[in-house]
Amino acid sequence: MSLVSLSLVISSAWAQVSIVNDQQYVNEGILHIVGEIENDTLVPLNQIVITATFYDTHDKIIDTVNTDSILKTIMPGKKGPFDLILTNKMIPQIYRYSLNIQYKPADPKTESLEILSSGAKRDILDNFIISGTITNHVHKTANTIVIVATLYDKDGKVVAISKSYSEPDYLKAGGIRPFLVSVHDKSQSQKAVDYSLTAESEEYTAVPEFPLGSGLILSLSVLAYVILTKRPKNLQKPIFV
Repeated sequence: MSLVSLSLVISSAWAQVSIVNDQQYVNEGILHIVGEIENDTLVPLNQIVITATFYDTHDKIIDTVNTDSILKTIMPGKKGPFDLILTNKMIPQIYRYSLNIQYKPADPKTESLEILSSGAKRDILDNFIISGTITNHVHKTANTIVIVATLYDKDGKVVAISKSYSEPDYLKAGGIRPFLVSVHDKSQSQKAVDYSLTAESEEYTAVPEFPLGSGLILSLSVLAYVILTKRPKNLQKPIFV
């Protein structure tokens, strides 16, 4: 495949908003660019849109694709994952692409959702499954709760992202509920050695610290408790398809 170099353009003067731990891969003819938006500003961000512009070897634009941050709000000092997808027969002609971030400052969300426990395993069909429990610390119901899992390889790059809505999708004050997140891309999940979890509802976001311990390499059919806050790391470009 052709070399794909990445150049990042931020549409704001706030240089503290950046894309980290990113890479791209092709699976079943679909190009994925996965990574995290890091918010090093002092305010929450929302309405976050990532735009990728794809070029051929003559610097001619092949296509432009947009995607939203999976988390609606990214709090100060936090990261939120994204998965940008291109389904285009011109993928083999891509030489490079650029990424552009747009966002707006937002009102803060109360940090009241806490992931109490988490474990990861592979089932007999080699599906990667994360299960655990979540609680709501505030005195009001949290609605439309989503749990987001970000998987990382040995170099700290994002290899896959998945999310799941709790069932039912609300959690009353003081309630505890189990959750399950399944990662459907088997080839990418096989590269995972670590993962992070976060949760969000319409009203609230996750607490900043999680109680679990060090990350562990994930092996087939073995339950592994892993770290739930990912170490920041800036990665070098260019990268390859």
